[in-house]
Amino acid sequence: MRKEVLFSGFGGQGVILASVILGRAAAVYENLYAVQTQSYGPESRGGASRAEVVISDEPIDYPKTLHPDYAVFFSQEAYTKYLHTVKEGATVIVEKDLVPHRDFEFEKKLNVIALPLTEIAEETTGLSLTMNILTLGILVGVTGIVSREAIEKAVRDAVPHGTEEINVRALKKGFEIAEGLKK
Repeated sequence: MRKEVLFSGFGGQGVILASVILGRAAAVYENLYAVQTQSYGPESRGGASRAEVVISDEPIDYPKTLHPDYAVFFSQEAYTKYLHTVKEGATVIVEKDLVPHRDFEFEKKLNVIALPLTEIAEETTGLSLTMNILTLGILVGVTGIVSREAIEKAVRDAVPHGTEEINVRALKKGFEIAEGLKK
């Protein structure tokens, strides 16, 4: 089982941190193989940012995503640039307030979850920058790509010291949203 995950948005949204946490959850806590790669523009905040995670139960021969099974789009530029790379039937999470122009025709071939992620994060934790962790909760809750326990441990490991509880609150809100989506 090879699963490819694409995270993209602009610098400062936690795209790379989200991918690192997912890779850690898979490799450290699920005993799977995982490779995380990233690229971003020269301007760290506001520039285009893309991170990929490949997870497998066998050694990974190619570390990049070819046709992601799962994708997260936090910006219009990311959505426009990468939407058409995802495979048919992929689960795609979209920050709907930051992606106002969508390809609804292409989205018919996908499982799209479009929510005001930044707003939900702000309401949940008081911090819009927990949006990436909230989104990880939704992704894991909907797809089961790693266990909830593994992603929670990885969040606690990776977020800045002293912010663990607020980030876990965002993660659990993501799980809660995922449960609501399944119904």
